[in-house]
Amino acid sequence: MISPSEADALIGRHLTCLPIESLPLVQCPGAVLRENVYAERDQPPFDRVAMDGIALASSAVQSGRREFRIQATQAAGDVPLALRSPEFAIEIMTGAALPAGCDAVVPVEQLTRTDGTCALAAEAKVAPWQNVHRRGSDCTQGTLLLTAGAQLGAPEIAVAAGAGMARIRVSAQPTISVISTGNELVEPGDAIEAHQIRRSNVYGIVAALRRRGFQRIADDHLPDDLATLTARLRVHLDTHEVVILSGGVSMGRYDLVPQALATLGVREIFHKISQRPGKPMWFGVGPRGTAVFALPGNPVSTQACLARYVVPGLYAAMGEATAELDKIAIAAPVEVKHGLTSLLPVRLETDEWGRPWAHPRHTNGSGDFTSLVGTDGLVELPPGPNEFPKGFVTRLYRW
Repeated sequence: MISPSEADALIGRHLTCLPIESLPLVQCPGAVLRENVYAERDQPPFDRVAMDGIALASSAVQSGRREFRIQATQAAGDVPLALRSPEFAIEIMTGAALPAGCDAVVPVEQLTRTDGTCALAAEAKVAPWQNVHRRGSDCTQGTLLLTAGAQLGAPEIAVAAGAGMARIRVSAQPTISVISTGNELVEPGDAIEAHQIRRSNVYGIVAALRRRGFQRIADDHLPDDLATLTARLRVHLDTHEVVILSGGVSMGRYDLVPQALATLGVREIFHKISQRPGKPMWFGVGPRGTAVFALPGNPVSTQACLARYVVPGLYAAMGEATAELDKIAIAAPVEVKHGLTSLLPVRLETDEWGRPWAHPRHTNGSGDFTSLVGTDGLVELPPGPNEFPKGFVTRLYRW
């Protein structure tokens, strides 16, 4: 068996980088950027007024003037005016360009307005560039704002829009087929016998993928019949870039997935990882470059392998820059008796000091999917035998 870190390296080495497409900004949240974004112009592009009030020449106040005639009103978006002389001030709105001849803004709360004039309150102090967001103080034209490989959230989308980009080049989303295997599985809502179980893993996988923004997802259910399994898998391999299977990869007589994949020319990269749960996980690459993740059928194993390997692998194929993994301290001691890496479900909570902690949620075996309710992800603990104390810091993988 290989270690989890070796599995990471093998998956990364054999995934095919997904193509690039140009999309409108509104379609890009969650996508991975595949071009650099540079500042279209200085930001702010002009000396920007940061308060509602009056714009004036600070030198006039420093010379003793405390009352000003209102020359005009200038709103945000108006062509900037020019101050006639220091005895005047211009009523100004937040976001407006600073009028020529002005170098300070006095907020409205420090003004007394009468017919056509404004008087400064006794406590009002005025200095050059007060309440003015200077041109280019955030960044200058041509500054690198976003680097290829960034995942696009709300701030990144807003920055791209501010740089004048109506469309941006991002990784195309992979076409994903999620497949369950097993004669014992029955669709939710259908009549079920006492010896059967519900088809639940696929729903959990699809929900986790959609939550991360993946949309091009199909699903299927295949029986434990080698001929049918092989024929249907052939179709999925020919029409999808990623195939995720749940079940059929252990050592039983009806664990037929590796055999069917081999018949179809899918090259096995590894089978079994030194971890619990999820040891039987299988990964390979099809003749057309299709990435095949065959996950164990027990629900906790399925979700653990999905969070630990599949989702990071998909983002790597989309060109996401390698990011520092989340790390967190466990909130209680954990004993690992076996010599395998442990993938332990956890619930995240913050203590009274604002510090996050991972509270272990032990399951009643890898089939106990009900224990995952209310958890946020899993932590990875090194092989035992060992006891890890409260405060032990380790990697966190979110569902």
